[in-house]
Amino acid sequence: MSFWEKATTVEKVDSKTYSCNLLDDWTIGTVPNGGYVTGCILQVVFTHFSTALAKQNQPHTIALHVEFLRRTQIGLAIFKIDEVKLGRQTSIVHVRMSQEGREEVIAYVTNSNMDTEEGLTFDTGYSLRPPPPPVDLEKLQEDKDENWSRQEIPFPKFRKASARVQWHFPRKGQAMKSLADEWLCFTDGSNFTNTSLGFVADMFPQIIESYRDQSQGPFWYPTLLLNLDIKKVLPPEGVKWLALRVQLKKIKNGRMDLEVHIHDAEGDLVCLSHHVGFVVDAARNLAERRKPDTKL
Repeated sequence: MSFWEKATTVEKVDSKTYSCNLLDDWTIGTVPNGGYVTGCILQVVFTHFSTALAKQNQPHTIALHVEFLRRTQIGLAIFKIDEVKLGRQTSIVHVRMSQEGREEVIAYVTNSNMDTEEGLTFDTGYSLRPPPPPVDLEKLQEDKDENWSRQEIPFPKFRKASARVQWHFPRKGQAMKSLADEWLCFTDGSNFTNTSLGFVADMFPQIIESYRDQSQGPFWYPTLLLNLDIKKVLPPEGVKWLALRVQLKKIKNGRMDLEVHIHDAEGDLVCLSHHVGFVVDAARNLAERRKPDTKL
């Protein structure tokens, strides 16, 4: 079992309730990474559509919207599913995640069957601008690609979740201060699947760090909300490599946005993601939880 499969193992409690144990290895500071929590939600929904809703024949999540209401923590999480709409082409469920009686995360998830989709198809001419450097993935594996190099993320003990992947960035630096291009693979050699796309979408260097001066911070960047628009089903066995383009548009009054494009090794668009996040003092991550807990 890969460490991603272990970290997102789901147990059925009843016909519409599931549990998952959030692990310490997937945290930022003391808080489970938002992309990791999103991956647990994707696994819960996959399990529900594979069992209770198997007759719908809609195994693939095509859209997801997650709101992080409160700071999560390691340990047991309970996921309750409400079946909002069961349709012929798509079905929508509402997922509520709670810990110790606190509702901490809510999500709306739309499932379909991408293998049987039919309809109009046009080539829009979409491509990344400016284009990322070309890559030879065989050489990248050995850290010998002429355009890309393996790099470490700062503060790995604090950012444990970030150590779950290997990071590869352009050798000549990023094309713009406000964006980051990267290639990722899991450090244990396992493959990315569709349930890990939420985690991949949340794995990027802290672009904002290039803007702050030494008198500012350190900071924590909690996710307020995260959206996924999944364009493609990855093979059942998954894929080793995924490429990301992450771009930040505006930082103001402690709030920032992130736009994420995820491509496979063939350059095909796999997923789009959009985040709204906060910029807060890192001490907020480590602080004791307020009682009653009504704030991030």
